Amino acid sequence: MPTVWLIRHAQSESNANLKTSHPAHSALTELGQWEASRLVMAFRQKPDLLVVSSFLRAQQTAVPLIAHFDPIAVEEWPIYEFTYLAPERYANTTADERAPFAREYWLRNDPLYKDGGEGKSFAELLMRVWELVAHLQQHPGQFLALIGHGLFWRALLWAVLTNTRAATPQALQHYSYFVQSVFMPNVAICRAHFSPMAVYFSPFDITHLSTGGET
Repeated sequence: MPTVWLIRHAQSESNANLKTSHPAHSALTELGQWEASRLVMAFRQKPDLLVVSSFLRAQQTAVPLIAHFDPIAVEEWPIYEFTYLAPERYANTTADERAPFAREYWLRNDPLYKDGGEGKSFAELLMRVWELVAHLQQHPGQFLALIGHGLFWRALLWAVLTNTRAATPQALQHYSYFVQSVFMPNVAICRAHFSPMAVYFSPFDITHLSTGGET
């Protein structure tokens, strides 16, 4: 039963409400760079595998870990963020400026809707989540660290806790409620255990930002 650390990336330009160019290209802020450096303090051993999203902010968060544990096995898996808005919405805009489009998406409550034809649908998100769960339940590694994104990790937590597999309007609405009520801070770690029969989660941990180590 592998131990899996689900880690949210460090603070990005989008998180800081700065202007962006594309959902995949939001870089870390100065604070985010510091947070990424502190993430190393949470580790007492090298992971068998470090998995990173393809998005820049996750890749940059992984840099201090890769340098610290060099050599370390690194793979890129489809654990990128749930980008329900079309990429064109991000061109030279802040999160506040995108907020009306985000509200419109959630009010539409259509699990198959793809904003602008290029945004990702909730159905696609749910499929990615369950494919990841199945992969982790069969993975031979004993300790895996995955650096991904807030909306994606909360989708995984919510889907597993509720055993939701069908992308219905009711499921999308319930997921939106979960996202509004459960906050995952930047560089937070959720320690999980995946077995073929069950998945177990810990609370979010950010003690490495203040104490410099795992308790």
